[in-house]
Amino acid sequence: MGTEDITAVDPNTASQEAGDDEIVTWWGLVIEGYHVTQERLMSEINERFGLTPGAFDILVRLVRSPECRMPMTKLAREAALSSGGFTKVADRLVAADLIRREPCDTDRRVTYVTLTDHGRVTAETAKSACAEILRRTVLGPLGPETSEQLAMAMRTLRTANADE
Repeated sequence: MGTEDITAVDPNTASQEAGDDEIVTWWGLVIEGYHVTQERLMSEINERFGLTPGAFDILVRLVRSPECRMPMTKLAREAALSSGGFTKVADRLVAADLIRREPCDTDRRVTYVTLTDHGRVTAETAKSACAEILRRTVLGPLGPETSEQLAMAMRTLRTANADE
């Protein structure tokens, strides 16, 4: 499936076709479906690895980054954590020997977060477990085509509604 399968909808036409109750109900179902699925996913990740949602998100972002490292401020922003919230999660990950902080050689204002060897193994294993859980909780009920359409639709919403 390519992006051509997801077509933009004229908001004027769409608003005339869907009644107020119907469109509010649709959105409520999206939110409810996300919340129950995310709760199941994060519950299983926590049971298996002892990772909170924020810690899991940070580890997965790092393991998918070049050299398994990112500037702290960029990582905090991408993980949608406040500076204080990120610091608390990072402190716990450092204490668990999953990440380390490294100063930038060229800019004293920049600190990098890097996975330790233990963190890399944990992140890869947790990422694989996440994929297995998502195959069961998303791909199973929806099938591959609808799952991909859902992802593309959410990407479209993210792009259309993101702050510029």
